[in-house]
Amino acid sequence: MKSRLIGGIAALVLAIIGTVLLVNYVSNADRRAQASLDPVDVVVVEKPVPAGTTVQELSSYIRLRPMPSTAKADGALTSLDLGSGKVTSVALEPGEQLLGSRLINPSERITPGSVPVPEGMQEVTIVLPPESVVGGTLRAGDLVGLFVTLTDPANQQIANTQLVFDKVLVTAVQQAPAPAETTAEGTSAVPSGSSFVTLARNSTDAAKVILSARTGNIWLTKQSATTPEGTKTAVSTNGIFQ
Repeated sequence: MKSRLIGGIAALVLAIIGTVLLVNYVSNADRRAQASLDPVDVVVVEKPVPAGTTVQELSSYIRLRPMPSTAKADGALTSLDLGSGKVTSVALEPGEQLLGSRLINPSERITPGSVPVPEGMQEVTIVLPPESVVGGTLRAGDLVGLFVTLTDPANQQIANTQLVFDKVLVTAVQQAPAPAETTAEGTSAVPSGSSFVTLARNSTDAAKVILSARTGNIWLTKQSATTPEGTKTAVSTNGIFQ
């Protein structure tokens, strides 16, 4: 009887030791895997951040997360020491890396719903239906891919669509307010009306945007700073299923 009791206690102790060792192994697994990938700490947004949030308020929305250096976006911050006196220039979404360019002096903030135009660029506005602006969800500060569809002048039955520009900065979006109606959880009201989308491009690119809007159809896709550069190969109605 006594030997069985001692054996049971020994088995319990071994089980506890095994559990502790397993927990330690699992908790360190990510760190060991990252070690071979030259990890670096990056500031990542944890909760939605409104535009104009001060650096002092920002601390509760972000945290430092280790990741492979190859996954770090250009300009991403690597410390929670963000200084003071600055605010976020645009709204930030969970999962995105905090870029230094997103923090500006309050005096640099401009009209709500718009963002500063990068130096050397100019703004050009196009009018698009909801389905061409990601269902009306685009906001100032977003990056978009710009696709253009043109009809073959020699054969009106054939159209071609091609990615023309990657990571185009949206500086402003004007659209009709969303209807005040109840929607199912996880969904939003169907947008109505067209959107005026203003983009930042150089003069040559702006001319291409204007010509595309006048002679063809423009479709925007929502991108991020880490979206891979797209393949600028035209897809025609003859090649959709190839």
